[in-house]
Formats: sequence, structure tokens, C-alpha cells
Amino acid sequence: MNVRVIRSLIVFFAGLAGAAGVALGAAAAHRVDDPGLATAAQMLVLHAAAAVAVAAHLRTVHERPMRGSTVWIAAAVLLIGGALLFAGDIALRGFTGNRLFPMAAPIGGSTMIGGWVVLAIAALAGLRRGRK
Repeated sequence: MNVRVIRSLIVFFAGLAGAAGVALGAAAAHRVDDPGLATAAQMLVLHAAAAVAVAAHLRTVHERPMRGSTVWIAAAVLLIGGALLFAGDIALRGFTGNRLFPMAAPIGGSTMIGGWVVLAIAALAGLRRGRK
């Protein structure tokens, strides 16, 4: 798969995560009295925006097929995947009292942290190669 397609997929899933975050925030403000929902909404919107930024970076710096792009793509996948897992578990608990699976929210949170660390590594690797 080429970088252009992957970029589009990142933005697609980031768009869904952002929309889910706004909807979850509205539900937290108007319907469900659970402070965890507001946190889950914030994580979705914040990490969706970060993934869009990674996709934009890939467009400006990594147009050559996959050269140096893999770490950036991994960061975006970890950011979005972790946010969806974390928020999905928190939302399910808030609405139904059930969980996705044991430790889903902590695993999602750890995945988001990992995404930020991978993003930092990607930036340093780019500096080593003399890129932006």
C-alpha cells in the first residue's frame, strides 16, 4: 500500500474518531452523568487531531514510497487505535455498565502513550536523516 492511501486511511479513521468524540462529549454534557465520558471524548478529539497532523506531515515530507514513513504511520495507528480502545471501553461502561474486555481502557491508554513515544522517535529519526 502506498503512502497516499495510508494517509487517506489515517485521516478517515481520525475523522470518525473526532466525530465520535464530539458526539460522546455531547452525550456527557446532556444525557449521561458520568465524568469518564468527558475524558473519553477529549481523548478521541485530541488524538484524532494528532493523527491528522501526522498525515499532513507524511504528505509534505514523505512522498517517496514508504521511505522513512513507517514509523510515522505506526505512530498515527497507535494514537488512533489507543484512543478508540480507551474511549470505547469508557463509553460502553458509561452507557451500559459493561466493558469491552478486562483492562481495555488501560491498554488503550498505554497504546496512546506508546503512539506519542513513537512519534517522538520518528521526529528524531527524521533529524538524523537531515529531514524536517
